[in-house]
Amino acid sequence: MNKNRFAKPVVVAAGLIFLWAAPGLARAQSASPRPVQTSKVASTGAQANRDSLPPDDFAGLSYTDEQKAEIDKIRLDMKSRKAVVAKDEKLTADQKDAMLLGYTRMEYGRIYKVLSPEQQRQVRQRVHARRAADQAEQKKQPRQPSK
Repeated sequence: MNKNRFAKPVVVAAGLIFLWAAPGLARAQSASPRPVQTSKVASTGAQANRDSLPPDDFAGLSYTDEQKAEIDKIRLDMKSRKAVVAKDEKLTADQKDAMLLGYTRMEYGRIYKVLSPEQQRQVRQRVHARRAADQAEQKKQPRQPSK
């Protein structure tokens, strides 16, 4: 029983890695050599701009032990994915930032699914309040004419 519990996630992870790597291998084998493009290197650690990241709407929630374990798995998985993107020299800084932001959003979505219905309601309320505050702030700021 424990073997099946362990083997299934390993097989799924291996399949996902294969699917992720296969298009790049096929493209690399069939493509003719091209001149290498120089791209600007991403900022240290290749982290997305802090302004573009959504705030942590999960702060302050009390989690069960099962939720904590699942959230730790999710964060570890996304941390490893982000590390791969940060080390990828083929991507430009903008591409890295976009992928890192996308992984952060995926992480938040997966964490949201782990929450209880009451916790999800609290998070939704925080998100709605933050968006309303952002819209009110935008209305206060006068528009500058474009040249």
